[in-house]
Amino acid sequence: MELTEQEQVRRQSLQTMRDMGINPYPAQEYVVTGFSTQIKADFEAIEPQINEAIQTGQTPQYPQVSIAGRLMSRRIMGKASFIEIQDSKGRIQVYVSRDDINTPQQPEMYNIVFKKLLDIGDFIGIEGFVFRTQTGAVSVHAKKLTVLAKSLKVLPIVKYKDGVAYDKFDDPELRYRQRYVDLVVNEGVKDTFLKRATILRTIRQVLDQAGYTEVETPTLQSIAGGASARPFITHFNALDIDMYMRIATELYLKRLIVGGFEGVYEIGKNFRNEGMDRTHNPEFTCMELYVQYKDYNWMMSFTEQLLEKICIAVNGTTDSVIDGKTISFKAPYRRLPILDAIKEKTNFDLTDKSEDEIREICKQLKLEIEPSWGKGKMIDEIFGEFCEGTFIQPTFITDYPVEMSPLTKMHRSKKGLTERFELMVNGKELANAYSELNDPIDQYERFKEQMRLADKGDDEAMIIDHDFMRALEYGMPPTSGIGIGIDRLVMFMTGKSTIQEVLLFPQMKPEQTQG
Repeated sequence: MELTEQEQVRRQSLQTMRDMGINPYPAQEYVVTGFSTQIKADFEAIEPQINEAIQTGQTPQYPQVSIAGRLMSRRIMGKASFIEIQDSKGRIQVYVSRDDINTPQQPEMYNIVFKKLLDIGDFIGIEGFVFRTQTGAVSVHAKKLTVLAKSLKVLPIVKYKDGVAYDKFDDPELRYRQRYVDLVVNEGVKDTFLKRATILRTIRQVLDQAGYTEVETPTLQSIAGGASARPFITHFNALDIDMYMRIATELYLKRLIVGGFEGVYEIGKNFRNEGMDRTHNPEFTCMELYVQYKDYNWMMSFTEQLLEKICIAVNGTTDSVIDGKTISFKAPYRRLPILDAIKEKTNFDLTDKSEDEIREICKQLKLEIEPSWGKGKMIDEIFGEFCEGTFIQPTFITDYPVEMSPLTKMHRSKKGLTERFELMVNGKELANAYSELNDPIDQYERFKEQMRLADKGDDEAMIIDHDFMRALEYGMPPTSGIGIGIDRLVMFMTGKSTIQEVLLFPQMKPEQTQG
């Protein structure tokens, strides 16, 4: 591995420290008494008392602290040095006086700071007291410095000259591939993932308070069921069988409803061996919830309340700004049947149309369709092309044709339709929910229709899950279920336009290495 000149200098500094008897990677606990943001807030709270003591001739009691973090900047000014430390909460300035540290008790501190053995990116610990400088910055006056970890790579810290920024770390591929650097040097990146954690925590709080149980179901499955998608295939050596990475958690969660749970939910990874773009990642996080004795009307109301609470928890309001548009997550949301939406946007009424008639309409709409596609796939294509992107504010698209919904209960009053909704936000699907099909005979016929589509070449058609069919035959109560895409939800709540911005480590092509 060829080292740059700066990397060579850092290794020389590393060796110099070792020669001085300093371990650049000490095995020890370093006690931190406060973080940057709290230290500043606490000092400002007691600063009036400190000023009063100074004015009355008393000895002020400056708070003593111990902090740790990365060195992010350094300015040596004669007998003083100003450095900036970045910890997990933010940044704080540290003042280092040559007179304070150039003592027989700690000679190494003088060499480390004033002979520039420290580099940007190094982890250090500082013990001292908090004060305010003449320029008004709340700072820590260092009395002791400890090297905690030496950085051998050069951080791309942005520098400004004549209003021009240099060394910006803004190339998307580099940012996603080296997220550890992105988090250190780019403001706001970490905040996105803290908000993601808030979203997950809020979901769990709401569902737990409702009395529902969080569970875990298999990631490796013998049948890729619960959705129409192309799976990843792997081989299970111990059993000598091929297995699938799950594309959904639905069928296992329904088994638990059969088993007597009132409500169950799972937040976990699903895997679909399909395309990658700004809003899709093959590995994604989904929350699925199933509740007995409920229907899709109840689930719409529950979903509105859940999203409203999430938005308030993240943004302090029911509004979120996405792509320059203000999206209101305040309930209630518009409810629109899918065939009405298609008619509204294309002037074609697909009600009671046959497969051949819909195929002809697709031709008139100049849509490229595959011979293997059935009614459901073609209707989905029409909706996706002409309707989906037009729904900016949260909108429930309801009452899907049965051909599009193999796991959904038939509509109680509309022939040929099912009790299903998808929630559209900012032109994208956020959630998919049903009044769950619990008639095992009807379910078996739906599965057989899926097999017919598979025989015609549809590689996303569902396979019959005979164990799930057996579970249904034992009896499943009326149930409503929903799946919410967590990654997309985070995008909407944080105003990010690409899914890669809300995934810590998105899938990427292998890095090209030299050698």
